[in-house]
Parts: sequence; structure tokens; C-alpha cells
Amino acid sequence: MEYVVVKWLHILSSTFLFGTGIGSAWYMLFANVSRDVRAIAVVAKYVVVADWLFTATTAILQPATGFYMIHLAGYPLHSKWIMWSLALYVIAGACWLPVVWLQIRMRDMAAEAARAGGELPPLYWRYFRIWVTLGVPAFLAFVVIFWLMVAKPM
Repeated sequence: MEYVVVKWLHILSSTFLFGTGIGSAWYMLFANVSRDVRAIAVVAKYVVVADWLFTATTAILQPATGFYMIHLAGYPLHSKWIMWSLALYVIAGACWLPVVWLQIRMRDMAAEAARAGGELPPLYWRYFRIWVTLGVPAFLAFVVIFWLMVAKPM
């Protein structure tokens, strides 16, 4: 029963982690495509909040529940699927940390531009391109991690 509860928490937190990431990226992307400064300011504000509430907390819960399930199930820590999952998780995290910083800066620039009734500065759009560039490998890493968790191929 303990394993089932931990597995449920692991799956639930992965759903929040991945779902928040996809949802935030979707709305942030299309708010930016609209070029509506006020919409961008509102969306960026809530994307930052979602990252702190959901992504940060589940990013901690994922390895905690994962390592505990490994322990409970008796899987060798050096199993290839576990090692690949951990490596990809580190890559996704390495992409996410600068994304959080970028989102905070983008939120602040968008809020200022909305208050002033002006345009977003070129730096905003540079940060947005970096944000997208970092989001792609993080997304792909999580897709592969999901497959590894389900298939346990190696």
C-alpha cells in the first residue's frame, strides 16, 4: 500500500509539473504572439506565480517520491532507465532555472510597458527568444522521462 500511495503522489506531482509547464508555455507563447502588451503583462505575472506554486514544489517532490519508490521497489539505482531519467531531469532543471529568471524579468518589463502605455523593449524580445530556446529541450526531456518511467526499457 505504501508503494501505491508514493506512486500516486509521484504521478500526481508529475502531472502538475508537466501540465503547469505546458500550460504556462502555451499562454505565454500566444500572449507574446499577440503583441498585446497588457495581455503579455497579465499572463507573465501569472506564469511566474504558477512556476513558484506548482513547478517549484513539484520539482522537489518528484525526486523525493522517485527515490523513495526506487528504494521500496528494490530497483538498482544504477539501472540505465533511472540514470537516463535523472540525467534528463537535471537537464530540464538546468533549463528551467534560467527560464524562471527570464520570466521574472519579462514580467517586470511587460508590467512597466503596460503601465507606461508603451512598447516592450528589444531586450524583452531577446529574453523571449531565449525562453523559447530553453523550453524546447526541457519539454523534450520530460517527454522522454515519461516514456522511461512507463517503459523502464533498460
